Amino acid sequence: MKQENKELKKEKKFVVASGVSGSLSFLGGWQICHNLCLAVVAILSLIGISVVGMPLLFLTQYAVYFWSAAAAFLAPTLYMYFKHPKCMSKNLIIFNIGILIFSVPFIQELNLIFWAAGGAIILFSVYNFLKNRRFRYEKTK
Repeated sequence: MKQENKELKKEKKFVVASGVSGSLSFLGGWQICHNLCLAVVAILSLIGISVVGMPLLFLTQYAVYFWSAAAAFLAPTLYMYFKHPKCMSKNLIIFNIGILIFSVPFIQELNLIFWAAGGAIILFSVYNFLKNRRFRYEKTK
């Protein structure tokens, strides 16, 4: 009986941890500002309030901090990708790197260079994804 109670308590802890992890998963996106805003809009729409525009526009003054957090989240992702490459999409990681370069917030004089470099990386990842998709489609015919 005691063994069953211990296992039940252990399972409950895992369920709670899984629920917390799942509910905070929107913070794992590279565009944290946008994800937070979408979460607020979604929650408000559930209770019948429709929002037009950007309810969290004030967060733009913290763009450098959010961008730094995105770069910090990318570091362990790259580590995990290089350790277990079969578990993650190479194109998605390249796309995220492109978004991170595209959205550098603190060097305004070089914005065009970052936009061009990040945009090129994003386009490359989309092209690579579509090329692989087309190849798979033709292979099945």
